[in-house]
Amino acid sequence: MSRDTQLKERWDKLVDILSNQFSQGEDLDLDAIIFLIGVQELGQVHREYKKDEKLNLMHIAICRLLEPYGFYEFDFFDEEGWPHYRVKEQLPALKAGEQSVLMKEAIVNYFIEKELID
Repeated sequence: MSRDTQLKERWDKLVDILSNQFSQGEDLDLDAIIFLIGVQELGQVHREYKKDEKLNLMHIAICRLLEPYGFYEFDFFDEEGWPHYRVKEQLPALKAGEQSVLMKEAIVNYFIEKELID
């Protein structure tokens, strides 16, 4: 099985699992899944978030997802429990499709690590 085929199968399975758990019948998109990962990483799941906090949650998720690729490194938790990361290496210029594939791969790897999928 090619790497692309395996990624697509794992991605589709993951979207199905997360959509069934967090959506009312509609498939979650990439941004929604990134948001969920941010909430998971913050650990404050049972609260409402302001618009700027939602953007910060997505930033946390992106940093966490790209940490294994060497782009970010965890730095510290602030007094409110929010994780902070520092840039280790600038992301290369990627086309939109390439960004999407990188994020999907990172998300799939994250949920393999969390043992939600294999």
